[in-house]
Amino acid sequence: MKVLILGGTGTIGTAVTRELCHHGHEVTGLSRSNASDRTLRAIGAQPLRGDLRQPGLWARQVQSVDAVIQLAATFDTDMGTVDRAAMDAVLRQAALRPEPLRLLYTGGCWLYGATGPRVADESSPLHPIKSFAWMQENAARMLAAPAVSAAVIHPAMVYHQGGGAFADFLAAARAQQPFEIWGSISTRWPLVQRDDLARAYRLLLERPDLTGHFNVSAEAGVPVAAVTEEIARRHGHPGDYVVRSLKHVLFTHGDWAEGPTLDQQMASDKLRRLTGWQPRLPDFRTAAF
Repeated sequence: MKVLILGGTGTIGTAVTRELCHHGHEVTGLSRSNASDRTLRAIGAQPLRGDLRQPGLWARQVQSVDAVIQLAATFDTDMGTVDRAAMDAVLRQAALRPEPLRLLYTGGCWLYGATGPRVADESSPLHPIKSFAWMQENAARMLAAPAVSAAVIHPAMVYHQGGGAFADFLAAARAQQPFEIWGSISTRWPLVQRDDLARAYRLLLERPDLTGHFNVSAEAGVPVAAVTEEIARRHGHPGDYVVRSLKHVLFTHGDWAEGPTLDQQMASDKLRRLTGWQPRLPDFRTAAF
């Protein structure tokens, strides 16, 4: 398939781009710099110079591809507005096509809010944190658009060899500093390794008949304590930590920081049943990081 990927050089996007190219898909990635151009070419993709904030410069490409994957975000105060304008441009171009566009839109586990003892599936109500509430509305618009075959993908907390969701804990371990825990040491995170997540994107890309919401988690809910214990063991860290309250992290880092404080569990049974997806790393303790 010919695929346009927005955010193809980001933490998740790099793995998705690599996965698609490895399986023979023809990938074009939106790029804002020479460095991003080089990254995309090294993976096997073709760069398309453009900016998410200026969809008029790249949106016509939608008419010449089979699919669009949205993984990009500005991570600024206007990221919801930017996302909406970009996806509106995609939908306008999709309406001009003779056949539906396959569209993969990225949500996230934080849209479910705190689940506590309940394991969220795709039928669970959404209670997004404040800074990502726009994503729920934009995702609903993608699913309702008649010119696209849309799937909304909700990744768990994503880790990889370089860190990802574990990055701050790894940095603290290497510096032999106390772990900084946001919220509570007993908080649970749904987890998925980045390459396993990338395979989920590919499998859903290749099944345009599958629409709606799809969770992607290898582990439904792992206590933060288990993560820090494993990192401490690997790095000879004493395992000491400090707990930062929700009020503290919101004041220090902004509204998005509520996400890692959520006690969450999230299942991916629907994805597994309909696509055959199985994580190659079902336990984070077996991963390299």
